[in-house]
Amino acid sequence: MSATTPAASTAVPAPPVPPALSTQAERLIELGVHEIAGLSATEIRTFAAAAQAVAGGEGALLAVHPDRAPASTLAPLIRRGDKPGFVVTDMPDVDLFAPLDTLAVPDASLYLLTGLDRGDQMANWSPNEALPALTAQARTPLLLTEGIHWVMQQPAVLERNHCFMTIGSRLRKAGGALDSRTPAIWISNGTGRDGRERRNAPKVGWCWANNRHTWLGFASATGRLPDL
Repeated sequence: MSATTPAASTAVPAPPVPPALSTQAERLIELGVHEIAGLSATEIRTFAAAAQAVAGGEGALLAVHPDRAPASTLAPLIRRGDKPGFVVTDMPDVDLFAPLDTLAVPDASLYLLTGLDRGDQMANWSPNEALPALTAQARTPLLLTEGIHWVMQQPAVLERNHCFMTIGSRLRKAGGALDSRTPAIWISNGTGRDGRERRNAPKVGWCWANNRHTWLGFASATGRLPDL
């Protein structure tokens, strides 16, 4: 291990996997995500059934393309207990965070993510350290909307001291360089501009690309399967 590479964190139990794809489809319909995306309930159910038959679906996550259902519309739909999710006030441009050019995101309204991992072993790594490590492992970092979908389907994936970043989504400046902010999903302490009423709520925010946080891993997947 090099002098600049952080040590891996102590192992913790793996987070729960998403439920069956048919259950995920019903959850999206219940929350009105299909209407946000301009899809019918039948389209969601049909895709989930086809995906189950073709991919098996065990542990897979059903996702709506971010162009159809952006982060700002999905964040309020996630829950932790009775607390709805929210986007931090200093991230009004949250929907401008787009997939990295190196990621292969299916050109489809609906797709699957396979082999999800919260990335606890990379806690206390910076985003700039984690991205090449994930690439070397043939893993793809989650987009912000994909991370929100995961929490939507399995709220227990967010735990105190074990939350995650979604560094597959980045914002490009006008000149082409990446903005230094990297999106993440964690649990609010109800301090500062969050407000006390948001304590324990799921929170969409950001961290600097060079900063390390002991309580944030790096969510990733083995791949994305296109429209079936």
